[in-house]
Amino acid sequence: MQRNKRYSFLILILAVLLSAVVSSEVHAQGQVKSIMFTGRVVGVKGTQTLGKAYILIPRAGRGTLADIDGYFALPVFPGDSIVFSYLGYQRQYHIIPRRHMEESYSAIILMKEDVKTLAEVKVYPYATEEEFKKAFVAMKLPDEFERANLEQNTRQELLMQMAAVTPLSAAGNYRNFMDQQIFGRENAANRSFTTAIPFLNPFAWAKFINSVKNGDLKKKEYRSILNQAPRENITRQDVMKK
Repeated sequence: MQRNKRYSFLILILAVLLSAVVSSEVHAQGQVKSIMFTGRVVGVKGTQTLGKAYILIPRAGRGTLADIDGYFALPVFPGDSIVFSYLGYQRQYHIIPRRHMEESYSAIILMKEDVKTLAEVKVYPYATEEEFKKAFVAMKLPDEFERANLEQNTRQELLMQMAAVTPLSAAGNYRNFMDQQIFGRENAANRSFTTAIPFLNPFAWAKFINSVKNGDLKKKEYRSILNQAPRENITRQDVMKK
């Protein structure tokens, strides 16, 4: 019985203390005036406005949305912790100073981007490597027709035929004439020299005509030279005799 009395007495004392604390807190809140919290929610770079950002006061259980330009306004109390959230950005926490006594409070809320590195995902359109190889070999390039025409029109034989039948232009004719005058057979440098081809050498022809007139071809020395020359038709017996 005495223990039950003690327990009931302790519970009564705790209830009285709790009611006193609650009443004092309620009385204190009644004396504190609300503050109009205004500001703007922007990205960390300061150039991107975060319109329709969500603003929440967890202690009061209420919140609001920023307008399309990122501006907001809501009543708060000193010491309130306010949470700002926006898709793709990290949550930003802001605390109202407890000793702020003015009726308004303004702040620019800078939010950081929430960068998440995802694991590498490889997507293959083919079930096996063999199917991929077959599809790769059978694949046709979008410019295959143009490439075939280019290869056909740039063949070496076709280019040589076109070069042979295409007439020279005025500049080409002039260049060909100047090359003949400077480097050709009839150039000024070769006109004072005897040609190197014996068949076209006039001195060789004069010597041959004089030898015919003098009868040098009938002499024994020339006949022996002619006899030493090989015959055109050589038989197997001639080879075996040697």
